Order: sequence, then C-alpha cells, then structure tokens
Amino acid sequence: MKALLSTRVGGPDLLELTEMPTPVPGSGELRVRVLACAINYPDTLIIEDRYQIKPPRPFAPGSEICGVVDDIGDGVHGWTIGDRLIATSTHGGLSEQCLVPAADAIRLPKGCDPIEGAALIFTYATTIHALVDRAALCAGETLLVLGAAGGVGLSAVEVGKAMGATVIAAVSNEEKAAAATAAGADRALVYGRGPFDEAGAKTLAQAFKDAVGPSGADVIYDPVGGDYTEAALRSIAWEGRYLVVGFPAGISKLPLNLTLLKACDVRGVFWGIFAQREPDRHRTHVEQLLYGGWMGASVHASTASTRWPTVAKRSADSQIVKRSERWSLCHRNHEARSHAEASTPNDIYPTLTKSDPTLWQRMTPKLERRTF
Repeated sequence: MKALLSTRVGGPDLLELTEMPTPVPGSGELRVRVLACAINYPDTLIIEDRYQIKPPRPFAPGSEICGVVDDIGDGVHGWTIGDRLIATSTHGGLSEQCLVPAADAIRLPKGCDPIEGAALIFTYATTIHALVDRAALCAGETLLVLGAAGGVGLSAVEVGKAMGATVIAAVSNEEKAAAATAAGADRALVYGRGPFDEAGAKTLAQAFKDAVGPSGADVIYDPVGGDYTEAALRSIAWEGRYLVVGFPAGISKLPLNLTLLKACDVRGVFWGIFAQREPDRHRTHVEQLLYGGWMGASVHASTASTRWPTVAKRSADSQIVKRSERWSLCHRNHEARSHAEASTPNDIYPTLTKSDPTLWQRMTPKLERRTF
C-alpha cells in the first residue's frame, strides 16, 4: 500500500509518498481501506513536532478517517467486511489502509458521504463535549462563539442552535460573519485583529458586551485565545461558563478577579483525552450527531445548503477543497466516489475541518504530481 510519510521534522512539503507493507489486524482491530482523510490543525503541528503527541518516525499523519472494513482481527464482533466507519487516531490516516481498534470505530449511516463523515468527529465531537459536558448549555441561554467561521467555531454555532441557544458569532471580517450567519448564528460581531493596546482591548471588550446584551453571555466558546480571551470574559454573565478550547492567537493570561466579580467558571475542553478516558460517553455524543437529529436538523441543513467550487487541480484520487475559511485535504481511493451518493463531479462536500489557512497552497504542488 502507499502512505504519505513524515520522515523528518518539517512542513507538508517534506512528506514522502512511500510504498509500505499492508498492515495485518491484531486482536480487537479492524483493517480499514481509507476512503477519505480530513486534515485538521493538529495534523499540521504533529509533522513539525509542535504537538503534545510525537509519534516515532516514519509515520503517516492524518487523524480522522472514513473507510471500509476489509479485514477483521480476532475477537472482533459486530463488524463485517464491507462495513463503513469513521474513526480518529493520533496519526495514520494518510495511507491506503490503516488499523483501527474496533472499540473506537463508529458506524457511518447509510447515505452519508465519506468525505463528510471523515470530517465530523474532530470538530463536532469537540463542540458537543464542550457544550454538553463542560458547559451544560441550556435552551434559551446566550452562547458567544469566538473564531466562529473556523471548523470548531462553525460547529459551535450549529450545535448551539440545535441545543436551543441564542448564538452570537464573533469573527474577523464580513465574509466570515456571513458564513457564521448562514450556519445559524443569530447575530455576528466583527472584531479587529490583535494584538491590542490598552485602548484597543477596552474597545474590544465593549464590543463583546454590546453584542451579547446587558445580561451577558451564559457560555463563551473560545478556540482563539490571545488578547481576545480577557476581553470576551468581561462580557460573561453572572455564573457564566468560559470554555477554553484552543490558542492559535496565543496562550492567554487572565486577571482572576474577573472570575470573582462574575462568579463565573473557566473550564478547559480537552476532547482527545475525554474520548480516551470516557469512550462510551464520546460514542454517545457522536451517535447523537449522526442519529439523534442534530445533523439532520440544524447541523446538516446549515452546511449542506452551500457547496463551493474546487480551488485546486483535481487528480483522480485526491483533492483540496474549501468551505468558508475551513480547509481540508481529502485523499481517497477510487471507490470513494461510488460511496458518495447524490453528488456530481463538480460538487465538493460541505462539512470539512479547519486547518492551517495556507495548507492548500503548500500542498497543491505535491498533490498534483502524486496520487493515491
């Protein structure tokens, strides 16, 4: 089989397409023929040794896949060859075949597109864990989402609406505001780009307060960090919950007197460890998305209504696609198209994960000369 391997520290341009032995499933494992692999932000970090998990080289990046079972290890029950599934791991997805623990595999519903399925778990499972487990978001509450046009940001808008919240989307430009509004946000706030001086930080804090209203935001979902965190926290409601999701703008420092004045909580969201420690609850969350009506209602409807043209030369087996400001490299075997129902050659698939905004520019030359 072929795999795109990280053999040395560096960016996507250093990945090498290599012939590898076909893996053999061990006890409790499924071997999966990969139909699609979504690229998320951690995938761009792991190949540069900037992620908290550092696999021994060589390894194939790609932590979120959709595929078809093509071999079954001993002791596995409930799966048959030909079943479709979605799964996550720390790496290994950018290969034609990979091994998945049967306990971690989630069955893909009939009719669900493989590329859409491949890009669901990282973003939406993070958000469901954040809003359900960490925030206990209730219908009628106000949810402020920072970075609301990114992968996890848009998922927070969509899931927040599905849970009955009033959603305020905070973004950095009008195009992103339109994307967040199309995804279901009740209102959108366009903020400036940091870093901010003292006057700028006060202006930003007031903008957040004006956007959420006099009662404040019951829940704030922050996948941005940096100078935005303290400003957003100043808009929180009494006994509100502040969710720490990520830090692309930098790790924040908070004056803790703010938490006292608002009697609010600051709660960390580490979905990856949650999924490892509590796999049954994680599975329940994903099944809620797939089978419980959230995907069929707010989530699916708000994403499936928009399809974008491809932005890179399409090869027989690989493509780079864009939806709003969310980017994904999708590599797939020839039969992936046959699993994608009701689509045309010019379609791309709507539910894709956020990655490095420049990733497609750096990956395009490699994809145009290499196919799986």
